[in-house]
Amino acid sequence: MPIRLFDTLSREIRPLQPADGQTLGFYCCGPTVYGPAHIGNFRTFLLQDVLRRTLEADGMAVNHVRNITDVDDKTIRQSQAEGMSLLAFTEKWTEKFHADCGRLNLLTPSEEPRATGHIPEQVAMIEKLVAGGHAYVAADGSVYFKVTSCEHYGELARLDREALRTQSTNSAGESNDADEYDRESVSDFALWKARKPEDGDNFWPSPWGEGRPGWHIECSAMSTRYLGESFDLHGGGVDLCFPHHENEIAQSECASGVRPFARHWFHSAHLMVEGAKMSKSLGNLYTLDDLVEKGHSPMAIRWALIAGHYRQQLNFTMNGLQAAASALAKLEKTLAPLLERLGVSRDEFRGWIAPNSLLTTGVFAPAWEALCEDLNVPAALGALFSALKDLDDPDFDKLALAGQLQGLGGLLYALGLDLFAVEESPAASAPEAVVALAQQRWEAKKNKDFASADALRAEIQAAGWQVLDRKDGFDLEKV
Repeated sequence: MPIRLFDTLSREIRPLQPADGQTLGFYCCGPTVYGPAHIGNFRTFLLQDVLRRTLEADGMAVNHVRNITDVDDKTIRQSQAEGMSLLAFTEKWTEKFHADCGRLNLLTPSEEPRATGHIPEQVAMIEKLVAGGHAYVAADGSVYFKVTSCEHYGELARLDREALRTQSTNSAGESNDADEYDRESVSDFALWKARKPEDGDNFWPSPWGEGRPGWHIECSAMSTRYLGESFDLHGGGVDLCFPHHENEIAQSECASGVRPFARHWFHSAHLMVEGAKMSKSLGNLYTLDDLVEKGHSPMAIRWALIAGHYRQQLNFTMNGLQAAASALAKLEKTLAPLLERLGVSRDEFRGWIAPNSLLTTGVFAPAWEALCEDLNVPAALGALFSALKDLDDPDFDKLALAGQLQGLGGLLYALGLDLFAVEESPAASAPEAVVALAQQRWEAKKNKDFASADALRAEIQAAGWQVLDRKDGFDLEKV
């Protein structure tokens, strides 16, 4: 069945097809590397990863381009505050981002261009816009895009054309050269920012003088460089719809004369934490490290972040994260005896987690169909467990069972779930005394001393931990 996805521009669920019939070009707005990415950032990247994996599981080639923003107001300001060069500062946080991506099992993009590595392409695009009358040079050498020169500006975000008012200066009478601004502020935006003392050594030459690019132009220049002037799919968080993606469309189409810039738009909804917007002041702006230090595994975190539908706001809670860990453990516990029946080791099964055609016809087909219809991950997860119940029959033919579990491997590949993985275990972060109690309980249980095992479990729970039994051992999880 075709893979269909909601398109933000048309407001319709439409089939995803590569224009060339071979490779789907997929551009994703990547991180701004001025600190560790938080779980809100990673929810977007994880959902993009699930979509790419689903396309690949369907046999489609994907040219996945995700950029790194390594020069903007925040990176410059923070690098100077830490007394580091912009290059050293952003490289440190880029490496951290890559490490977190690996722990969460994200596929590596086909291309990962950096803004500072594509200054000539950005300058060339700005030159086209100036020559075409879509941009103008200010007295200080900054260059601004003229919003009124783009007849279709506002289509993506559904801005009211009749009410659209633009201004070349902000309320203080100053040029609006901020890289990011409020949704209510529809204004000419900076393509090139003239050098200022606060920029330090972070500037490049241009026809308009020394300076640096604005934030919006980088994605237009880099997507064009790697995917062409018109490509298949553009993704990002819903917060980027306006102004960033609206500005990308305007500057790209005005520079090239080609419409559409992107044929399909994929936006994921905001993440809430414990019913509130993430913020440092509320203490709910979690990074991956924060959650791992609390005793949660990266794979459980992945499950929790993808488990809600991408177009619906997800309320991330600690109870929900515990439920994700329990679901993951239940999946492994249900699967383990089926593998034993086949004589297949856990490591061998992990080799089955790869794209294959078997999931489209077996008991996991409903889960696959859910992914194909607007990337419905929660429905897919529900259908996955229903299918496993169908396989829990001792009379089930072994050859047929092997085929079904290989189909499961294809589904797990699409979801990016790596079962039985050796990863950061909650037990590893438990205090030594708690681990010792858990080991004593395990030995008591093996010796059928259930009274002692129950007493030790109660002692472990009193210390703030719970034991999750496996067939071959146990895990520890914070209560």
